Amino acid sequence: MIRPTRIEVDAAAICHNAARLRELSGAEVCAVVKADGYGHGAVEVARAALAGGATWLAVALVEEGLALRAAGVDAPVLVLAEPPVAAAATMVAQALTPTVYRPPLLAALDALGRERGEPVAVHLKVDTGMGRVGVPEPDWDAVLRQAVAAEGVRVEGVFTHLARADEPDQDTTRQQLAGFDRFLARAARAGLPAPKWRHTANSAGTLLHADARYDLVRPGIALYGLSPAQDVDAAAFGLRPALRLVTEVSFAKRVTAGTSVSYGHRWSAPADGWLATLPLGYADGVPRALTNFGEALIHGRRRPFAGTVCMDQILVWCGDDPVEVGDEVVLLGRQGDQRVRVEEWAAHADTITYEIVTQLTARLPRTPAGQR
Repeated sequence: MIRPTRIEVDAAAICHNAARLRELSGAEVCAVVKADGYGHGAVEVARAALAGGATWLAVALVEEGLALRAAGVDAPVLVLAEPPVAAAATMVAQALTPTVYRPPLLAALDALGRERGEPVAVHLKVDTGMGRVGVPEPDWDAVLRQAVAAEGVRVEGVFTHLARADEPDQDTTRQQLAGFDRFLARAARAGLPAPKWRHTANSAGTLLHADARYDLVRPGIALYGLSPAQDVDAAAFGLRPALRLVTEVSFAKRVTAGTSVSYGHRWSAPADGWLATLPLGYADGVPRALTNFGEALIHGRRRPFAGTVCMDQILVWCGDDPVEVGDEVVLLGRQGDQRVRVEEWAAHADTITYEIVTQLTARLPRTPAGQR
């Protein structure tokens, strides 16, 4: 590494969170590690989650599953969305568990299972109100007939996805769970063997809806110690943030009161004092919306962003406190007794924690906590 800017990932926190989520839910844990482990590094997160007691992993793409297999991760991996039918053989060969909700993929997997003489284990996804993917209710009976007749497929799991689990005052989750139970009853009447795994709960569902936990929960953002919504405090559930965004001061100088800096001169020094330049910016995933709102930690104190967040650099105001090139700076995470939370960035940028961490770019190397 030449640039002293990095993401530090605390594997012990991931391990702790997986164990805590299993304890809270009373169910098996499927650790969602899609999008490069929500920006934390999928392989390292997968290993830590499994060490904490997770028994499943979940990804969005076949390619993400293949990366886990190439790294030697041999735990069950659920691919959460259907890929093109042409990927069926690859999924089977690499022991990736397919999600199915359309007849063509179900038929292709049935043919592969018959050919190899061993049924392919799949998870059937039903749409109970998310409205995105999954078997819609008018098609439930037709897909169930196909699944029951498919000798080359074994439906080992049935699941749905909750649209508003992070809004516990809304009735939507109760309605979706009722729809899910209705599907399970219809599947039993159709002759489908009872699935080993029934799952509906994302992070919010796991934390806030005991009746959504069934046999397996699928925590994503909670696995990383982050809140699934502004009104949900992950720390209140005993979860620990696993990520620090760290750099060093690359340039420092004293300026006089009234000095304007950065693009558009959107900030001026309120007094004589110190300005520090940090060697990262929105090309690394720091939201430009943090202009004049963000804060960084230097010498254990919060220092406000000074002016426009640039592509590769950020200025921070240190006032009367001297600052030197090489001083450690924490943009996300803890330094001393202070911590900048991902949730703060999300609030300033009018977005969610998920978007903040998944948009931390590949320019930022992921390293174990405390290691350069």
